[in-house]
Amino acid sequence: MRIQAWRRYAAFGLVLGALFVLTAGCRKKGAVEVAPEIAASDEALFKLGEQSIKKDEEKGLLYLRQVIDSFPKSFYAQRAKLLIADTYFKRGDEGNMILAAAEYREFIKSYPYSPSAAYCQYQVAMTFFKKAYRAGRDQNKTAQALAEFRLVLKDYPGSEQAKAAQQQIAECEERLAEHTFIIGKEYHNEGAFKASTDRLGEILTTYPNYSRMDQVYFYLGDSYFRWKKNDQAVPYLTKLVSDFPKSPLAKKAQDRLKEISRAVPPKGKS
Repeated sequence: MRIQAWRRYAAFGLVLGALFVLTAGCRKKGAVEVAPEIAASDEALFKLGEQSIKKDEEKGLLYLRQVIDSFPKSFYAQRAKLLIADTYFKRGDEGNMILAAAEYREFIKSYPYSPSAAYCQYQVAMTFFKKAYRAGRDQNKTAQALAEFRLVLKDYPGSEQAKAAQQQIAECEERLAEHTFIIGKEYHNEGAFKASTDRLGEILTTYPNYSRMDQVYFYLGDSYFRWKKNDQAVPYLTKLVSDFPKSPLAKKAQDRLKEISRAVPPKGKS
């Protein structure tokens, strides 16, 4: 019996010891002391966090989270949530961008009718856009940014952020079109004409405002020409000549059209 009792006391002591370690760790990492009069005021607590975050971000974030936890329906809880998200966003690295996007999304979910909801949706898009690669490299983040910017237009069409989103949408589409063009042109140069026409044709239907459309028409037409599909080459080469007469590729397109016309036998002759 004495042995069993001793074991119970020993186990209890180990639990107390573990709790002591955890509590000590929390004091070091997550606990902040706040005067009672400040803790009782959402405004005072927010201002403390706002001031603290300029000198000690982690400490300031703790104050701001305390505003949200203690006064979840307060106006200052909304401001605290935004400041937390913006702090992560300004850090700029991959991990903090993920945290920022999560905070912005949570704000929209918690305060869907807030005037700042449009800003948060725009910022979600920017967390992807800021980390997107240039054309020629993986474009998953560009595509994600594009989808999020389009949500700004869909959900907040009359907002100030909608105008900015339109510009970013154009940039994302240009980048995705450029990436697709690079791949399509590479297929053309390698003689993989089925693949090149598929890729380049995708630009016409998906990114009609691409800035280098004259090149798309040329490489589409030339791919079909080299593929011995002259009837499909003619419309693209003709479009290039008529719509982009000053393009450096217009002369090449005309030469291709002349070659095609010479290859077509006159009517009545085989």
